[in-house]
Amino acid sequence: MVNRSGSEAPHAVGNAAPGSAPVGPPDLRANDFALFGLPPGFALDRAELEQRWKQLQRQAHPDRHAAQGAAAQRVALQWSVRINEGYQRLKDPLKRGAYWCELQGQSVEAHVNTAMPAEFLMQQMQWREALAEAAGAPDLLPLQAELDAERAQRLAALEAAIDSQRDARAAAQQVRALLFIERFEQQLHERLDRF
Repeated sequence: MVNRSGSEAPHAVGNAAPGSAPVGPPDLRANDFALFGLPPGFALDRAELEQRWKQLQRQAHPDRHAAQGAAAQRVALQWSVRINEGYQRLKDPLKRGAYWCELQGQSVEAHVNTAMPAEFLMQQMQWREALAEAAGAPDLLPLQAELDAERAQRLAALEAAIDSQRDARAAAQQVRALLFIERFEQQLHERLDRF
């Protein structure tokens, strides 16, 4: 398994082959996929991720290292924090997609790179108009359905870009679109709360 620096990581908890039980302390230098013993990609088994997270947390729990002294407990706490950070990234599809892109050297840069295809920009304008013109909650139900459909389509495209095409640039563009949809949906919910 390759770590963030691109070098081979030692075989430890997170570096076990997918489907095998990790052994030994977690390698904090490993990327999140390696840490959890999962192949780098978009599609993953949430139950397996959850199982590995619990297993790693049991191994890293500071109380388990109490007999080894305060220094060992601090290291165990660092393990626990690192494991939780990786788990939070991998369990969220958008964070997982963005993280995969970064591992491939393609930063999403959603805060500075807002370049999108003209078709998606037009769609955004239509959504904003529909939100502004809504007179009541029933007016927003079709917009919510449209956002749900667009999200599902974009998630499928993100999965294809990562798992089939291995195209980090296309994946980053899908992540940016999904982040817009997520932010816009928050605005929609805020508007619904006012009705």
